[in-house]
Amino acid sequence: MSTPADGGRTGPGRRMLWLLLAHSALTQVVTFVLRPTSAYRALELDVPTAWLGALTASFAVVPLLLAVPSGQATDRFGERRVMLVGAVLLALSAVVFATERGGAAGLVLGSVVLGTGHLLSVVGQQAAVANTAGPGRFDTAFGHYTFAASLGQAIGPALITLVGGSGALPDTRPIFLTATGLGVVLLACTVVLRIPGRARYGGAAEAGGMGTLLRLPGLVRALVISCVVLAAVDITLVYLPALGADRGLAAGVVGLLLTLRAVASMASRFFLGRLVAWVGRRRLMIVSVALSAVSMAAVAAPLPPAALAVLVVLLGLGLGVGQPLTMSWLAEVAPAGLRGRAMSLRLTGNRLGQVLIPSTVGLVAAGVGAAGVLWATAAALGVVGFAARRLAVDGGPGT
Repeated sequence: MSTPADGGRTGPGRRMLWLLLAHSALTQVVTFVLRPTSAYRALELDVPTAWLGALTASFAVVPLLLAVPSGQATDRFGERRVMLVGAVLLALSAVVFATERGGAAGLVLGSVVLGTGHLLSVVGQQAAVANTAGPGRFDTAFGHYTFAASLGQAIGPALITLVGGSGALPDTRPIFLTATGLGVVLLACTVVLRIPGRARYGGAAEAGGMGTLLRLPGLVRALVISCVVLAAVDITLVYLPALGADRGLAAGVVGLLLTLRAVASMASRFFLGRLVAWVGRRRLMIVSVALSAVSMAAVAAPLPPAALAVLVVLLGLGLGVGQPLTMSWLAEVAPAGLRGRAMSLRLTGNRLGQVLIPSTVGLVAAGVGAAGVLWATAAALGVVGFAARRLAVDGGPGT
């Protein structure tokens, strides 16, 4: 897969690359517009607290059950077809929200459709990157792919204010209509996307299926690293504001800290290929997770805002590396014809981690406040960083 850094001289071509990156960014924009706006709509309707919980969970629960089958469908029918279904569902979810029918149940239905469409789009995208990246280019390809996704996640919430106004509760209908339009653009992008044809893989790949993947040396360790790093990002988004409230920091200062973390993660992803070439994949994995652990532990200490800003940048640099590195490792070690399933397996682990790890850390750190949660998360990062020492990530299977 060519990249902006090499001018698109290799792989399937610059046009496919930019369309795939645009598809990634648009998927996240639509998702990160609709999820918060659906919550605002629920508040407008005064839905019970139980329904708010169902609205949050419905985005993840059904896709969690469909993650592995979606990977199997990607390997069998091709990335573009799965991405096309995902784009249709994302646009349809915006339509469901825009109709404003069904009350709380309608919002939950829209969230289920949104989560399923997001899953299919992401699995197809990741498999496409894995199957089209040239030899030795997985790190750069996945670095740019995750950079585009992060960019979309940053643009989405900004559109809510731009379209819906800056009030405590934005006008949700124009936001939903805008998301519908973006869904149509995403669908058009998918239609014109041409992923180079590939041979259908049979034999051992088809016969072994998930069992072949689960027997790969280091697979479980890599999945655990991925889910802990992603859960650490989620915990930061929730508990850094809580820490700021405990320390009397203004909301604007906390917002700036979260922005710095996100921008730092985007920077580390954009230059991932060069970082791997410089220090090696395994060493970068260990250093990035260790940096995340130390920075998160230090952030929880009582420090002035300027010191917090420096630490949050270091935290973002470390947390930004884990996801694309595990993607590139999986793409390299997974047999041809099983890469869709490999990516779906990683997504399944991530979803479980997002559900289980924050709640577990919260129980362990109960009674010690936001700082205790951050320290417990730092300890979890330290454990997986130690485990990364035995992960063979600098070569193919068995290295």
